[in-house]
This record gives sequence, structure tokens and C-alpha cells, in this order.
Amino acid sequence: MQRRSFLQTSAAIGAGSLASPRLASAQGQNVLRFVPQADIAILDPIATTGFVTRNHGFLVFDTLYGWDEQYRAHPQMVEGHVVEDNGLTWLMTLREGLRFHDGEPVRARDVVASLRRWGARDSFGIAALAATDEITAPSDRVVRWRFKRPFPLLPDALGKIGANVAFIMPERLANADPALPISEMVGSGPFRFAASERVPGSRAVYTKFDGYVPRSGGTTSLLAGPKVVNIDRVEWITIPDASTASAALQQREIDWWEQPTSDLLPLLRRGRGIKIEVLDPTGAIAMLRFNHLQPPFDNPAIRRAVLGAINQEDVMTAVAGTDRSLWKTGVGFFAPGSVMASDVGMEALTGARDLAASRRALEQAGYKGEKVLMMGVTDFPAITAMSEVVADTFRRIGINVDYAAMDWASALRRQANRDTPDRGGYNAFCTYTAGVNQFNPAAHNFIRGSGLSATFGWSTSARLEELRNEWLQSTTDEERARIGRDMQRQAFIDVPYVPLGQFYQPTAYRDDLQGVLKGLPLFWNVKRG
Repeated sequence: MQRRSFLQTSAAIGAGSLASPRLASAQGQNVLRFVPQADIAILDPIATTGFVTRNHGFLVFDTLYGWDEQYRAHPQMVEGHVVEDNGLTWLMTLREGLRFHDGEPVRARDVVASLRRWGARDSFGIAALAATDEITAPSDRVVRWRFKRPFPLLPDALGKIGANVAFIMPERLANADPALPISEMVGSGPFRFAASERVPGSRAVYTKFDGYVPRSGGTTSLLAGPKVVNIDRVEWITIPDASTASAALQQREIDWWEQPTSDLLPLLRRGRGIKIEVLDPTGAIAMLRFNHLQPPFDNPAIRRAVLGAINQEDVMTAVAGTDRSLWKTGVGFFAPGSVMASDVGMEALTGARDLAASRRALEQAGYKGEKVLMMGVTDFPAITAMSEVVADTFRRIGINVDYAAMDWASALRRQANRDTPDRGGYNAFCTYTAGVNQFNPAAHNFIRGSGLSATFGWSTSARLEELRNEWLQSTTDEERARIGRDMQRQAFIDVPYVPLGQFYQPTAYRDDLQGVLKGLPLFWNVKRG
């Protein structure tokens, strides 16, 4: 197999000369070399919902609470909390010994500023702040919430794994405009970001933060419990070519490949010393997201015409191959198996595909052949595959597609552009989110109907917002299931996005790595056997 040298900058060394991971580095450090899904285009985890940035964020930053593998929230940076005034006042006390990477203690005012910045961007955070009268810091270790109405889901909002995560950063950084990315990475998490070793498009480096104090007691589970670091240095090495990444893993030049492509899984399974595992049991839910601000997809009838043409099986086969255990179709607007999921309106996705009927529906809706800029991705195999299938479907139903291929870093930046395509905007793109993010409408950014305050695509639906607010006040699963049916019925009318199916992304790592946690790539608890 031909391999290219995948580290070709002055700050990196060639693939053929990488030291064995088992031998670590020349300095005697215990180094873990990891190949992420794509390069980190945006370092600020509040400025983007990209999972590669979220995963980077969990090394650098910490959170007040953390979900365990059963998606239950546990105290993390806080010792605990006290609820008073019939749920209208929450007092959270920070653990002792919390420090930022610049040596400053973590103070309650840092927390308050961080939560305000997060709450301006995240769907769950927006809901929490809408119910909040004020958040204050009466002392350095106490954060006080005063609510207009009870918000019992607060720990869930502050401890969730889905982007945007409620990461805590210094007040001086958190006071920045939440719409503009910060570039200085100073957190209080278990690893420092080595800014001097960052090579955009190639490498990011994290070193163990000796000042990090894990929680005492409890069991490490996903984001909950003690975050004990056994690795001195984590190197994220971007390898866009799948064959090169596969060869590097087999030859022990890297330790962990986050997202091996489906065509190379059989080869890796036959390889010695490699473990293949699905970390996230909720899977990834793929979607076609429209720009609701620009023609032609500002027209819901045109969005519905597209929905009728999409074949989830075609998309999932392209993304995950022919192994049906790795994907499923018949996926609606909430994660399969969740309380909110239902069969309401699903015939729009599961019925026979009739491309001629979709073409006629487009014409009847007023589409007149306007050019549609579809962002495609060249260096993110799963998104590349779904983008190409969707673009082909567009062409087959008569949409005039301008397929703009770009790297994932460029796509993430462009997603935030609300302007017309000729001014750097777009009409549609494909992406995916974790299934756990679609368990309910609080964390489900893409079903929001809040217009300009919604996530990229900026969908508007007064009815979806009304139902979401109703869910936030619900108290029983029976109520939530009914709201889920109503929301899905409305989503098939408004079409904030088109669900493309659910797939389970395996990860591959050397079997001398022990303690790899479920859920997402995390680097505490991991050690060499």
C-alpha cells in the first residue's frame, strides 16, 4: 500500500519516522496520537456546533455538571447545589482547588460570564436563560440562579454532551461576543492546549494539566466522576486520506483513528492489535439542512418537495456501507427509541420515492430553475458521502445545483454566513448530530423554529416553538410523547431539515489502550496496558 507522509510541516515529522506509540517520545513522555474526524476549523466551542470542536473543548475546558453513560447529570466542577423558594432559587458551590491553565482560580464570576455566553448560542441554554431572572456571584465560590419559573432541568442543561456545551472559561474570555470565536484557549480542564505547537490543517497538541484536581470518589462514566489523566501528551494529527490513516494505525504510528471509513473496517478487523468499537450507542443522525433565509428554500412547499425525493437507504448505504447493523432508516425528527419519537407523518419519508412527482411538486411550488449552492465536503468521509447523494437527488428532480466542494474547516465557517450564495452564503448543506441530542427538543438545535436565534439554517416556526415551550413545562412521559407526535406532525409541514437516517460510527484504536470511555472521544481514564 502506498502511503504519503502525513506530517509535512516544520512542526511535525514524517509518517515513516514516527516513534512507536509504545515507546512514546524522545522526552520520555507518554504520548497518545489521535486522528480526529477532521481538523479543528474553529477552536471556540461556543462559536460552532461542530463535534470536532466540541471534542477538543472537553480536553481544555470543564463543566459544572456532567452526564454519565445513562445520561444522568452529576456534579463536576460544583460540590453540589441547594434549591430554595419552591425551585426559584438555586445555589451552586464550586469545588475547592479549581484553577485555570493561566494559574488563576476559577471564580463564580467566571462561571456567570461563561453561562451567559453559552446561553446566547445553545438551544438548551437559551431555554434556561429565558426562565432566568438573574445569575449572580455572591461570593467567589457560589453561583446563584434566580428563576422566573422553576427550571428543574438545569443540571441536565449544564452537563449535556451535545454542542454547544456549557464550558467554563475565564471571565475575560467569556465576555467576548458569543457570535465571534475566541482564539485564546484557557480553560480549567484536564489538558492544556499547546498553542505554540498548533499547525492548522495538520496538528493540535494537548499536554496534561498538573494543576487539575479530579473529583474525589465516584465512578468515572462519560463526563461524570473523577477525570484522571494517565497520558502526558495528546497529539491530534489530521490525516484526510483514509488509506493513509488505516496504514498508520496498523503500523503503530498512531494510536486511535476516530472515524475509520466503512470500506476499510474489514481490513482493520483482520489487523493485529486493533480494537473496533462503537462508542456512542445512540448513533449519529444525518440531515439535510436548508438555509431558510434565502430562496428557494425559504419556501416550505419547495422544502417539502425535496423531502419527498430523499431516499434514506441510499444515503445510509453511501455513508456506512452494506452492513445493516451499522445504520437504520425510518428515522424521523426525534431519535428512534426516545420518548418523543413516533410514526406520525413518516410516510413522507418511508413511502415509495417518486422523483417525477417531486419534480412536479417543485414546479407547482414555484421553483423556476434558480441556482442552488450546495456545500459539499472533501475531507470528512461521512458528510462527503451524504452530500454527494443529496446533490445527485437534487439534480434528478430538476434542481440547478452549484456543488461547492470545500474542506470541513471552510464549510463550518461558511455555515454562519446568512448572506446570499454569491456573497459567501449557501442554500443547503449536510451534517449530522448525536442521537442523544434528539432525545428531546431542549437539546435538539435543528428543530428550533426561532429564526435568527436558531442554529445555522435559521428556521422559523411559531408552532414548533410553542410546542417546545410546552415540553419544557411537561411533567410526564405521556405528555412528552404527545408533544413529540405534535412536533413531528408540524415538522413535516415546516421541514426545518430532512432526516437522512441514523448510523453507528465505529472507532478504531490500538488494543494496548485501556479505559476508553463510551459516548465520544475522551482522553481521561485512558491508559496503556
